[in-house]
Amino acid sequence: MTTRQGLRVEIATFPMPFRVVFRHATAARAATENVIVRVTDGDGIIGHGEGCPRPYVTGETTASAIGFLRETAPAVGAEVHDLDGLRAWVAANASLIDEHPAAFCALELALLDLFARRAGETVERHLGLPEAVGPFHYSAVLGDGRTAGFTARLLRYRLAGLRHYKLKLSGDLDRDRAKMRWFTGPVGRAVASSVRVDANNLWTTPEEAIDHLRALAVPLLGIEEPLAADDHAGFLAIAEAVDTRVILDESLLRTGQIAGLPGHPDRWILNCRISKSGGLLRSLALIDAAEAAGLGVIVGAHVGETSLLTRAAVAAASAAGPALLAQEGAFGTHLLAEDLTDEPIMFGRGGRLAPARDGGFGPHGLGVAVAASRLQSAESE
Repeated sequence: MTTRQGLRVEIATFPMPFRVVFRHATAARAATENVIVRVTDGDGIIGHGEGCPRPYVTGETTASAIGFLRETAPAVGAEVHDLDGLRAWVAANASLIDEHPAAFCALELALLDLFARRAGETVERHLGLPEAVGPFHYSAVLGDGRTAGFTARLLRYRLAGLRHYKLKLSGDLDRDRAKMRWFTGPVGRAVASSVRVDANNLWTTPEEAIDHLRALAVPLLGIEEPLAADDHAGFLAIAEAVDTRVILDESLLRTGQIAGLPGHPDRWILNCRISKSGGLLRSLALIDAAEAAGLGVIVGAHVGETSLLTRAAVAAASAAGPALLAQEGAFGTHLLAEDLTDEPIMFGRGGRLAPARDGGFGPHGLGVAVAASRLQSAESE
């Protein structure tokens, strides 16, 4: 589709299988699920963006995201010509983005990529952020798979020198305790700098969660989403009972929600995922608000993100500064059978990504050279 201003907007997907199936309490995934937007201006400059629709996070599906983009992208392309215009559109259409955050994220990142490339700048410089020099340290993420597969992946992470671990809980106490025993002995304590767990809204009462977490007998950086989303009072009761922090994912999507959190700010950690939040601009605003309120920040990721969202999340992590407690993602072809670029942005030894040392990203925009032939057009779906 081409707007009145000559901006061509193309919608695609990147269906790519994983090297391993990833499971948690809400879903199991064996392939990517995303929407990719490609925008081209009259001078042939191209920008790309990605969103990851998740029904259990924002209520979106790939089909609904494609439908939203078909309906909305032409108007955005006609009205928005630069960064100031994009900021204004985002502010004026907050409720619409709230309903379709992952879909809009793909369009917003594509426009940011385009505008920064047009200006001959990195996306950080274009947004007035510090350049992303790193190093960035990523977490090992362990799904709720079978014990043998869990052990094999854990050992690979340990051999690779990763220090931060996130485990998906099953709710089966024996199974969860067996996995957590890897972190209770001298070797586990020496290998892991921090351990956190994700319950994916497993329990119905604080008491159930408290009993389960106490039985794990491992000091935790935090517990993510233990109860139904937005049960902040219940979350706080759990955090105080087991002396940990609660990581808010689905339960903290907008800056206005921060003021309503009960208890001391030290009990709360924001898990900011770019796609879930409706793009990079809104993610940066959410991180700023969380930091100002005294919350910790994790820059998270959806399973199966490509290098496009990894790159956008690097900008957010750099902006988070000392509030940043952990990062997720940057798996690239550690997880994907193939990324959508020949130079995936992915962590190396020790979970480390060091742009300043390793040559950085491309010098303009998001700096990701997308292989267009790998995209599957959604124009006629």
